[in-house]
Amino acid sequence: MCDASDFAIGAVLGQRHEKHFRPIHFASITLTDAESNYTTMEKEMLAVVYAFEKFRSYLIMNKCIVHTDHSALKYLFAKKDVKARLLRWVLLLQEFDFAVIDTKGAENLAADHLSRLENPYENVLDPKEINENFPLETLSMVTSRGNSDTPWFADFANYHAGNFLVKGMSTQQKNKFFQDVKHYFWDDPFLFKVCADQVIQRYVHGKEALEILKACHNGPTGGYHGANLSAKNVFDVGFFWPTIYKDAHELVKHCDSCQRQGKILQRDEMPQNAIQVCEIFDV
Repeated sequence: MCDASDFAIGAVLGQRHEKHFRPIHFASITLTDAESNYTTMEKEMLAVVYAFEKFRSYLIMNKCIVHTDHSALKYLFAKKDVKARLLRWVLLLQEFDFAVIDTKGAENLAADHLSRLENPYENVLDPKEINENFPLETLSMVTSRGNSDTPWFADFANYHAGNFLVKGMSTQQKNKFFQDVKHYFWDDPFLFKVCADQVIQRYVHGKEALEILKACHNGPTGGYHGANLSAKNVFDVGFFWPTIYKDAHELVKHCDSCQRQGKILQRDEMPQNAIQVCEIFDV
């Protein structure tokens, strides 16, 4: 079922069982300023396109019926001389197997109601005063793009702890963010990640990360191992950060004991041939 109003569109996904319509999913969205200027036909068609995009995983490769109270809509798919926008939408829907049925308004109440739901908070500023005592001080700060002082995991921590989402992200960045953030969980005041092998690791950064790396490298149980084994020791104790391998290589590179005891490369060895002794005027 699909329906549209002057400011929103609504859709209901359902399945008919013994003459009764069983709803499965409800969806609605507010129209943008440009979409609100569409004609009635375009708004009704937009509702159909929105419904198929929203419920694509249910409708693809399945026969379905579109119920709408706009009778002219079912003739649109047979017309060829329509606006470019409508023609583009018709082409988008050709991958689906469906039929359009004109439904009376009384039988389309759910979709009609969803299409008339207003957003009471749209374009309305929150009158509350700004709380200068930010309650989530353990997050250091609300992250901002391009700030090198912000912890690398602040975006994930802010999202889980306070449902904060970074503004200005592109669609691709949002998809990547939500794909990654589902593997994390927040247990105040720490952020944890569930790895592919179901091992839970705590994420650290900055000075704390380097101190953990040093303890795993040259601590009582460290053994002054190489960079890869030192990083593995960090994993074994339940910690991780993105630059752990880079930091481990830098630590081993500047570790005095490792450089003294490590193997000397042949290119750094002294030449093996005898040193010739020359007098001051020898040619």
